[in-house]
Amino acid sequence: MKCKALFYVISLLFILVGFQVKKALPEGFVYVDTIIPDIDVELRYFSSNNFVGDTIDGYKVNRLILTKPAAEKLKLVQDELQQQNLCLKVYDGYRPQRAVNHFIRWAKDLNDTIKKQQFYPEVDKRNLFKSGYIASRSGHSRGSTLDLTIADGETGEPLDMGSPFDFFGEESWVADEDLTEEQRKNRELLQSVMIKHNFRNYPKEWWHFTLRWEPYPKTYFDFEIE
Repeated sequence: MKCKALFYVISLLFILVGFQVKKALPEGFVYVDTIIPDIDVELRYFSSNNFVGDTIDGYKVNRLILTKPAAEKLKLVQDELQQQNLCLKVYDGYRPQRAVNHFIRWAKDLNDTIKKQQFYPEVDKRNLFKSGYIASRSGHSRGSTLDLTIADGETGEPLDMGSPFDFFGEESWVADEDLTEEQRKNRELLQSVMIKHNFRNYPKEWWHFTLRWEPYPKTYFDFEIE
């Protein structure tokens, strides 16, 4: 009986060790909640609330991963916003290449338009590649790019930025002229605090930022988010 019990203990240890090995991240990457414990994360591609309408390949948990330098700079952003009773809300960070491949397959299926009205009402799906909304590579896969907004520190509600996250259209351009004064100020606040801490914006997506001098500027990773 003792031998049998010992066997079970050893087997359990192997399972636990294997689990830990599986969860280990590549060198230079971190789970962001280990650096910013109170970070509000809603990975849209771990849900069906996205332009595809389904969970995307490679997203197995709602946990944000970034390179360590990006996470450390993001903490400075969070700290500064909290002084104004505001906080960050993150929709995406590191994105596996397999997720990008999922987007490509979806974009080629012109009959799948279940989320068109919500995310790309004025864009013909056949033009998503030509218009730059879908590409074969994404800066997210390098680990230092993220999509985010600012939320009210009391309610957790995102500030009004004038368009939803991942909306394909000019309404999402940072310099869109059809914004209310409040929407313009909210975008300017997000821009200014991110730029201050070494993140640069993609002008056609108010939510999209990449760390300057990112550590892996030419490497596209494909490990799963788990």
